[in-house]
Amino acid sequence: MKEGIHPRYDKAKIVCACGHVIETRSTVAQIHVEICSACHPFFTGKQKLVDTAGRVERFQRKYGIKGTPGSQTA
Repeated sequence: MKEGIHPRYDKAKIVCACGHVIETRSTVAQIHVEICSACHPFFTGKQKLVDTAGRVERFQRKYGIKGTPGSQTA
């Protein structure tokens, strides 16, 4: 490999919003994620609604959508 053109590849920490910390190696010292294997429903077996800062409600307000899908009567 050519000297001096590659980024440093050091120890890094992945920090989840739930507080779980995973140590790995990366070119970035610290990585922040919203969900990890410690809190993801697939790995925990628990149901969890992941709605980051009310994105669904914000979308509905922005586009004037009322109610939930399938709630309209025929």
